[in-house]
Amino acid sequence: MSGSVHQVLATLGYGDAIGHEVLGIQRVLQGAGYRSEIFVETADRRLEHLTTDYREMVGTIAPDDMLIHHFSIGSRASRTAYALPGRMALVYHNITPPEYFLDVHKDLVKLCFRGRRELTAYVHRCELALGDSEFNRQELEDLGFPCTGVLPVVPDFSHLDLPPNTMTADRFDDGWTNVMFVGRVIPNKKFEDVIRAFHVYRTKHNPRSRLLLVGSYSGFERYLAMLHGLVARLGTPEVHFLGHVSNEELTALYDVADLFLCASEHEGFCVPLIEGFYKQVPVMAYAATAVPATMDGGGVLYETKDPFEIARVMAAILEDGDVEDAIVASQDAALARLRGRDFGGTLLRFVDQLRATAPRPAPEVPYDFWAMFDQAERLEELRQFRPAIYRALPTSAEATVGKPTSDGGRPTSEKPELSLRASGSDGPRTSDLGRR
Repeated sequence: MSGSVHQVLATLGYGDAIGHEVLGIQRVLQGAGYRSEIFVETADRRLEHLTTDYREMVGTIAPDDMLIHHFSIGSRASRTAYALPGRMALVYHNITPPEYFLDVHKDLVKLCFRGRRELTAYVHRCELALGDSEFNRQELEDLGFPCTGVLPVVPDFSHLDLPPNTMTADRFDDGWTNVMFVGRVIPNKKFEDVIRAFHVYRTKHNPRSRLLLVGSYSGFERYLAMLHGLVARLGTPEVHFLGHVSNEELTALYDVADLFLCASEHEGFCVPLIEGFYKQVPVMAYAATAVPATMDGGGVLYETKDPFEIARVMAAILEDGDVEDAIVASQDAALARLRGRDFGGTLLRFVDQLRATAPRPAPEVPYDFWAMFDQAERLEELRQFRPAIYRALPTSAEATVGKPTSDGGRPTSEKPELSLRASGSDGPRTSDLGRR
């Protein structure tokens, strides 16, 4: 096998789901004989030696090459990839709807809004658009991508096979019941719902219990403060925010966990659920977005927001060994189905599909393409948040200002064309962006 299939993404993180998938894809591609680099803007220092600066794509990518583009919130790497030659497959890991970050992280509200909107610019740039779940694939189809598919998450648990570092976990290995959740401390994951359910469980069912919340809160200190405020108002002890932990510490924490409780409202896949399956911890999860498909019949799904009802289910699982064994057995079966998927074969079939398309020269991108895209975005923000501004625009029944009639009288009744094209520019209108 010869040829180049490279990957590009904004950042390669250590220990996260996207990072595992990117490295897994590279292993498959190189094993099949392809030249394969990982181009990034930034990378965790522990992974930098595996990456190449995205600016080196310029002059490197040829029309016959293939580029797997992991789209995130939007980045310089993404915009550079857009303008290069080569056939492109976009991999979409989902972008959280911006409304979850209102009053918590105003910059992320804008970034998520822009990222979801910028995604539409790639509709006709990509020969193939892949979601890592059916939920994500459906979102791509709804956005207008003509050719979509599912590239499943790489079932790689090597990071949980490391010798456990028990320094953090030892203080929780004392016979108490440990309820656990793993995920970045961000609002869509609804940590407050986990805390409320745990409060009821501890108060009504088991006072010898604690809650272990594992995940980075960097950048979301305001949300973390709100959660601490909730804990204080409830008067619930034994709620532990453990922050970011190493893979060895994570393994040890799964070893002492008795139940994994997820209340997230928006997930593109949710890898920690599958980590719980792998570590044979009973998993309870709120049935939203991609979660039911990820669970695939394993664990326990719930649809209520009532913390008393959630706590009753928690108690039913934790107080009956036979129920717990049945849940773990269902998770083992779901995990076996996931691991039985031919990830490598699926990926290479998509690569073959991409190879069957004609080599692609660099698209024509006007110099102010992204400037006009950003301008249209700002106008859309105004339309959503300050709609009164648009009431000043002429209607079809109003006269065009400054346009005289043939007899020099009042202006004619004609609505002017409203365009986002800059004066003297050949940049795209908003309606052009999806067609370039």
